[in-house]
Amino acid sequence: MTLRLPLFGRILIWLLLNLLILGIAFGVFLWTELGGDSLLGRVAGDRSMAAANALMAELRDRPVTEWEKAMARFEEAYPVRVLLLREDGTRFLGAKLEVPPELLFRLRQIAGPGPGPGPDVRRPGPPPGMFPEDRFDPDPNGNPGPPPSRPGMRSPSGGPRVYIRAGRPPRYWLIHGNPLRGPGLPRGLRMAMVSESLSAGGLFFDLQSWFWAASAVLAVSVLWWLPFVRGITRSVSQMTFATERIAEGRFNTRVPEDRGDELGRLGGAINRMSGRLDGLVNGQKRFLGDVAHELCSPLARMEMALGVLEHRTDDEGRPYVDDVREEVRHMSGLVNELLQFSKAALKPADAEMAVVSLADLTRRVVAREMPNTTDLTVEVPEGLEALGHPELVERAMGNLLRNARNHAGNRGPIRIETTFDTANFVLWRVVDSGSGVSESELLRLGEPFYRPDQSRSSDTGGTGLGLAIVKSCMAACHGRLELANGRECGLVATLVLQPVPTA
Repeated sequence: MTLRLPLFGRILIWLLLNLLILGIAFGVFLWTELGGDSLLGRVAGDRSMAAANALMAELRDRPVTEWEKAMARFEEAYPVRVLLLREDGTRFLGAKLEVPPELLFRLRQIAGPGPGPGPDVRRPGPPPGMFPEDRFDPDPNGNPGPPPSRPGMRSPSGGPRVYIRAGRPPRYWLIHGNPLRGPGLPRGLRMAMVSESLSAGGLFFDLQSWFWAASAVLAVSVLWWLPFVRGITRSVSQMTFATERIAEGRFNTRVPEDRGDELGRLGGAINRMSGRLDGLVNGQKRFLGDVAHELCSPLARMEMALGVLEHRTDDEGRPYVDDVREEVRHMSGLVNELLQFSKAALKPADAEMAVVSLADLTRRVVAREMPNTTDLTVEVPEGLEALGHPELVERAMGNLLRNARNHAGNRGPIRIETTFDTANFVLWRVVDSGSGVSESELLRLGEPFYRPDQSRSSDTGGTGLGLAIVKSCMAACHGRLELANGRECGLVATLVLQPVPTA
């Protein structure tokens, strides 16, 4: 049983599932070692800590009088300013920058308990004396003593650090956790790096890491949405293809309607519309055929009556009899074309297809329609074959040649030629030298009873069924009719026929 759920609901559920998956992935990322202290949880990464540790090691190896030169070399190598701050936030050495109040507050938070005015707003710390920051106890190898392990945001070397954007103008401050200890140095002396930009040349913030993280999120989202979007586009493509075939008159086209959303309902509506159109159009064509068939008998009796009346009418009344006979003959021609149209339109889609010789069919059509015409060029090679119903293909060829003879036969030569298209379909083409038709009228050619020039009478313009019969014949042969204006003048009518399959 298919779950009936609107397309909006499906999209919303899919989106929520996507967000849930990304949230779980992000939580796992933060839970693991990667999340807490590397890519996202630690703003200043290993690169900044490594640079800071190298500078601090150099300062320990040099006298205080050479520290500013070492800090200046560091500033030349990295796009940051360096200064040393006392525990109370005042400057000891380095860049002459004003320390913002927000940074002073954070420094007091990581400095531990100590005397000061006002209420104690610092976070609770360990008991006094647990971390002897006021002593510098080098080991025998000259390495500094163990760093403090105060809770909070930690640096790779173990001490808490501060990263903040503060000041006017705003700057990015990074305070590294390990105090710089030594004889004669202030208690809690810490090194600060200051940058005007967020990344500090990649020292504070690595955009590449965020790029790869965003790429991973995008890749997961694309992989998650791809089958869902593919299902929608596949259904839309099937419906587009089906409606195009229905517009061409192939009303037996059907689309899948097993989806439980609006697209499934649309597919069902298309199928019902196709079936109803099939019934209406075929019913109309059967009605025309029945009417035409029923008109044949009274027209034949009228012809016989006119023949008898002609023998009994004197010379004065004979012109009237001739006029009536001409109208009856015109009605007979119209009925005959209606019969041909209904017969071609009602031809079953699986009509017997056979291999037809286009050269032989062309000769028969030319002999019937234009037996004594000299302004006709035929370029159909012997042995050229195509698939189709012989009777329907011949009828389509005859109607095209008759159409060219009636509308452009006195304006220049008519040419019959054949070629192939890119899909190897056989193109049988009639090119006349007439005036052609306008682009707007060209689109309507082939509609039943449509004539481009409405001012023309039926004597010169025909009944408007010739090209409609051609289209019906080609549809029954799984081909099509293409109409276009010539490059210089005239109309180009092309029958597109299926090629003979190769063994």
